[in-house]
Amino acid sequence: MKAKDINIQNKKARFNYEISDTYTAGIVLTGTEIKSIREGKASLVDSYCVVDNGEVWVKGMNVSEYFYGSYNNHSARRDRKLLLNRKEIAKIARSAEDVGFTIVPLKLFINDRGLAKLLIGIGRGRKQYDKRQAIRERDDKRHLSDMKRVKA
Repeated sequence: MKAKDINIQNKKARFNYEISDTYTAGIVLTGTEIKSIREGKASLVDSYCVVDNGEVWVKGMNVSEYFYGSYNNHSARRDRKLLLNRKEIAKIARSAEDVGFTIVPLKLFINDRGLAKLLIGIGRGRKQYDKRQAIRERDDKRHLSDMKRVKA
């Protein structure tokens, strides 16, 4: 698997939250963590972000231990600092303070320079009926594309 092929997504995030703004952030990682991410051994399930003392942290992100790492191996679920500029952090903090809004990791990927990046979004939780509507729209879109494929 090539490093550029790494595209780990939080599929539940777009279903459970209505995303308004997105930001691309760098991550502070150790050597064994980036090696595990390049192997595709990371998960964003049940992860979230918090703003603490002017810094943004991702919590609950699972990066599996590197197989060849010895005593230098990392903890799988440790908190990791995100790298953003001050204006972005201030904007994210203001948005997250509003009732019903949260900071959600959406996608973990490797950019062209080989650096790990995390796409985060400001999301508002969806109600159950909103989720049903999203499922209905997705099914209708899939049905229309199937109908176009059959006619062609």
